[in-house]
Amino acid sequence: MLFPQGNRKISYDLVGDEGAPVVLMVHSLAADMGLWAEQVPALIRAGFRVLRMDLRGHGASSSLPGAYTIDALADDLVLLLDFLGIKTCHYLGLSIGGMIGQSFAIHHAERLESLFICDCQSQSPPDAQAFWGPLIATIEAAGTLEQIADSTMARWLSPAFQKAHPHRWNQVRQTVASCSVQGYVGCALAIANFNHTARLSGVQIRTMVGCGSLDQRNNPKSSQAIAKLFPNGHYTEFAGGLHVPNIELAEQFNHTLIDWLHSA
Repeated sequence: MLFPQGNRKISYDLVGDEGAPVVLMVHSLAADMGLWAEQVPALIRAGFRVLRMDLRGHGASSSLPGAYTIDALADDLVLLLDFLGIKTCHYLGLSIGGMIGQSFAIHHAERLESLFICDCQSQSPPDAQAFWGPLIATIEAAGTLEQIADSTMARWLSPAFQKAHPHRWNQVRQTVASCSVQGYVGCALAIANFNHTARLSGVQIRTMVGCGSLDQRNNPKSSQAIAKLFPNGHYTEFAGGLHVPNIELAEQFNHTLIDWLHSA
């Protein structure tokens, strides 16, 4: 479904029983709402209503020119919730989705029942320019993300998963390759220019910080440090997971997520 917002559209999907607690899910950079395919049935069976959305320039959501900000991306969530008449929700975010979740909690705490963020950072990494600069140059020159799709997948999912689940692996890869250049660059520049670290101590919402044990850029050590920034923070680790443990370790991830939501 599409929510018209000015000169653009926000793509979303809302499923589950009306009146059930809502779980708002926000995907990683270069993905789309399909990243959560393994979670949706489990959440509905557990009694939740699931709201997924595509970030600017991802999936079926329109892109905007220029650099985005994490706060502006969080404001898009509020626009969507208001449009749908949803007052509060539980939040699940991965990678940039986790960074957006932090902003959402800082600025819109009254809309949150709980916060679950995975494989993310609380501020721009020190090597942001060195990491994102070449990637942005590559895709802008080519006009497509095809050139970085394989290297992205190598950080996201293991060769063992690719061998065991080739269809799902190819599905995710195609999503990466098909992401709009403008949307990818706008969100990448947002990641390279934010800092929530000093403000998370003011977030009183129950927060879970998760991490794949083999994720190198958003590693367990840094994720544990983020969890400690929250007054009511908790940490969980997905053994053997890379950057998207919700896909590779779906059963474990879903069990942890649903237990967390039921305890909120």
